[in-house]
Amino acid sequence: MRSREELRGDAKRIFAAGLKAADPMEAIKREVQVRENLLEIFGRKYHLDRYHQVYVVGAGKAAASMARAVEELFGERVSSGLVIVKYGHGLPLRRVEVIEASHPLPDDNGVEGTRRIMEILAAAREDDLVFFLLSGGGSALLPCPADGLTLQDKQQTTAVLLSCGATIHEINAMRKHISNVKGGRLARLAYPATTISLILSDVLGDSLDTIASGPMVPDSSRFADCLEIIERYQIGEKIPLPVRAYLDNGGRGGIEETPKAGDRIFDKVQNVIVGSNRQALLAAKQEAEQLGYKTLLLSSFVQGETRVAAALHAAIAKEILATGNPISRPACVVSGGETTVTIRGRGLGGRNQEFALAAAIDLDGIEGVAVLSGGTDGTDGPTDAAGGLVDGTTLRRASAKGLDANGYLQQNDSYRFLKATDDLLITGPTLTNVMDLHVLLVE
Repeated sequence: MRSREELRGDAKRIFAAGLKAADPMEAIKREVQVRENLLEIFGRKYHLDRYHQVYVVGAGKAAASMARAVEELFGERVSSGLVIVKYGHGLPLRRVEVIEASHPLPDDNGVEGTRRIMEILAAAREDDLVFFLLSGGGSALLPCPADGLTLQDKQQTTAVLLSCGATIHEINAMRKHISNVKGGRLARLAYPATTISLILSDVLGDSLDTIASGPMVPDSSRFADCLEIIERYQIGEKIPLPVRAYLDNGGRGGIEETPKAGDRIFDKVQNVIVGSNRQALLAAKQEAEQLGYKTLLLSSFVQGETRVAAALHAAIAKEILATGNPISRPACVVSGGETTVTIRGRGLGGRNQEFALAAAIDLDGIEGVAVLSGGTDGTDGPTDAAGGLVDGTTLRRASAKGLDANGYLQQNDSYRFLKATDDLLITGPTLTNVMDLHVLLVE
């Protein structure tokens, strides 16, 4: 019989195994093969002696780590480059410059970094090779407002979308249509150079045109989709007037659409996913099995309202305890994806911390159960926590301190609650990002 401390320790080890599988340096070295002057990626071969310059550019929380992997693989062949990362996610590199910028709301550093990446791509010639490195956070870290819009317009629009419960697919559809670089527009800028886009996926289903808003892939969304999103969430009055006017004009055909499939600019682009949530889940599952748990990989498509997803996981724990279904004890259920939080209060937290708090409420008093919910990037919302790790004693410990769990949940104040109960999951920046991992353990 595992103790509460042992369960919690196992949950952390299982989560750490998932993080290791998503390490961007290992992912790139696993998928990119270099032998003398021959480069091979997913069956496509490139003769390196045919290229004059090799540039490395990109954006995302893992971009610096990805750039380091490319530098180690190609050495002095790398001419120069620049990547944009979230504050605190930078690394010292030899040939590629690193700029730190704001996430999830873009800032001036991101704008300046994007401008310089655009200059590099615009200067690239037909006999040059470009490595474009993309990971979670790339949408916010690669900002270039469409003509007539300001950074403040984009910041306000992003904030509204993040707080209304919109999915990442919907948020990125909007981002692509108010940007000069997203939705395939960077591919147009890099053409006719050869571009290899290495991608660490942080979206459900690994949809290429959604990851970081698809700067190097054809865009499947249209201006009309953006107008439908505004109507669906009834946020028309909250969206800045210039943005609404720009989208309305695009919907009428007054602004050119994002590049679509069949455009020749994509003929010289290879997009490759080198790491994903599912790979992290498979590694977490393997670690759980090695620790002696009967393990179920539930889904890598967990989405929707965070509290609903947490309640489902708590219900599964109760079913395992009551009937041994869908898996017998000792049981581990791992899942992944990206849920959303509809903000109703003025508290501090993130979707993983809210997941943990909601699960703790549903599992109050039940022994032998632990739930971990963590962001693989090491940051959850505007906090220093990756998520939370709770068990059946969490509410009892909170009550002893005079804390009302339901009140904190209603205020979206999961961070302060979990900090008081010592149930925060703190990892620091992991330099990767493949969405979230949830670990449910039942002794």
